[in-house]
Amino acid sequence: MNEKLVECVPNFSEGRDMAVINQITAAIKSVEGVTLLNVDPGYATNRTVVTFIGAPEAVSEAAFQSIAKAKELIDMRSHHGEHPRMGATDVCPFVPVSGISMEETVEYARKLAKRVGEELNIPVYCYESAAFTPARKNLAVVRAGEYEGLEKKLSDPSMKPDFGPSDFTESVAKSGASVIGARDFLLAVNFNLNTTSTRRANAIAFDVREKGRVKREGNPITGKKVLDENGNLVMIPGSLKGTKAIGWFIDEYGIAQVSMNITDMHVTPLHKAFEEVSARALARGLRVTGTEIVGLVPKSALIDAGKYFLAKQQRSAGIAEKEIVKIAVKSMGLDDLGPFNAEEKVVEYLIADKSKKLVDLTCEGFAELTASEAPAPGGGSVAAYMGSLGAALGTMVANLSAHKPGWDSRWDFFAKFAEEGHSIMTELTHLVDEDTAAFNKIMAVFGMPKSTPAEKEARAKAMEEATLYATQVPLRTMKCAFRAFPVIEAMAEHGNPNSVSDAGVGALAVRAGVLGAMLNVKINAAGLKDRETAEKLIAEANDLANKTKEIEARILAKVENIISEN
Repeated sequence: MNEKLVECVPNFSEGRDMAVINQITAAIKSVEGVTLLNVDPGYATNRTVVTFIGAPEAVSEAAFQSIAKAKELIDMRSHHGEHPRMGATDVCPFVPVSGISMEETVEYARKLAKRVGEELNIPVYCYESAAFTPARKNLAVVRAGEYEGLEKKLSDPSMKPDFGPSDFTESVAKSGASVIGARDFLLAVNFNLNTTSTRRANAIAFDVREKGRVKREGNPITGKKVLDENGNLVMIPGSLKGTKAIGWFIDEYGIAQVSMNITDMHVTPLHKAFEEVSARALARGLRVTGTEIVGLVPKSALIDAGKYFLAKQQRSAGIAEKEIVKIAVKSMGLDDLGPFNAEEKVVEYLIADKSKKLVDLTCEGFAELTASEAPAPGGGSVAAYMGSLGAALGTMVANLSAHKPGWDSRWDFFAKFAEEGHSIMTELTHLVDEDTAAFNKIMAVFGMPKSTPAEKEARAKAMEEATLYATQVPLRTMKCAFRAFPVIEAMAEHGNPNSVSDAGVGALAVRAGVLGAMLNVKINAAGLKDRETAEKLIAEANDLANKTKEIEARILAKVENIISEN
């Protein structure tokens, strides 16, 4: 399941007093659902950069609490540091990590800005993707004049804050102004070269970075720099948009690197940057020997890279996520300078729930637990697991067909089915645990107090909500498992004929998953007080069950026919 994750990187104007910094980070950690990833104080800059991540609602709340605490503890009237700044919470960008679009992230950033302005009486400017006008996209433009010029800025109608007060009151004098926005994930990456020459590394950096290099007359290295009519340098743009790069030599490794910041991975994904730097290096007689990721990387960057390199090999990406990541690591040499531990470098893995799940059990362990006196896992979890096995068999036939000798020209046809089947399988394995979680929600209601009328009412409401959830989960299992039939039917008809029996078993397993989940829909719906909703859910389940029987019979007929012909 693709959970919505947002990263927040607020910069606070305090880098020397750890007591103040700790109180601000404590406000962040007090919000449930947020993980504090990094705290980076700077003495000279008198500034601390904090990084935390979580669901967007939780991140928004943690950001608000930290901004409130910073306002309480930091007095900008006595603040001095080397870094440009305008307020106690100077900037606060939201960064979409996974499962959420930039447009959604912008909405969360603007809602926070509005709340900070109205509830904390702090002047707030929105920047980057959250800016209301193009002129305010650039942080340097918004922060021009810094804190010392804030009073004059607020008096200028053209620089009125997007939210909050526009008067330089005593409260504003203490807090300063804040800049809140949304921007893309900034990926810091270094490409290792088989050279010690900084000059050659720089030449490659200038080839690829968006800014490019200075245009010169005649000789591109020693020629006179070309100026435009306004006296500004004329630049020859590089080949990679959304990137900044420079060449340097690293004593620790004894090699030169192209050091790059990818500021827009939608325009220039990691694998595209790797391929382009490799091509430009080769054109100059050099070679990229590997890649070093500095800091964290979103999972999507490695998954996209792994899929890209698999496609170049004409191989299916309908395989385990860890195998796709492994292809990315090996293809770009992420382990060139040392082991690459995805658990420590990938954002989603770093914050993942490490508690044991049903799907972590062995086949024997799951069967034994199901056979025990424990009421869960039960039929709903087993139905989801059977459906996942059916989808897995369809995926297996697709992968075998994509890799079959002599069928190379058809690999992409089968690869698409393999990816779809694997996606369905993954969702169903998630539902194995979610069905048991739904059961546990109902059991938790029985532990609620019921002495007073208010407690009884709250208990009844909680039971209705838990029962509805316990009915909806197996219905989701039915819908998800049903989606596996097109994959299985296509493989029965077009896949490797030697594996047609596997497609048939897949159809039987999916049928069992759908019909088994239907029984759970019906038994849980029987406990709903809202009979209209219950009947709608049951009717939907019955419709899916009827369609399932028809499709399964059709697939098995095709399977039997192919087996008899062989």
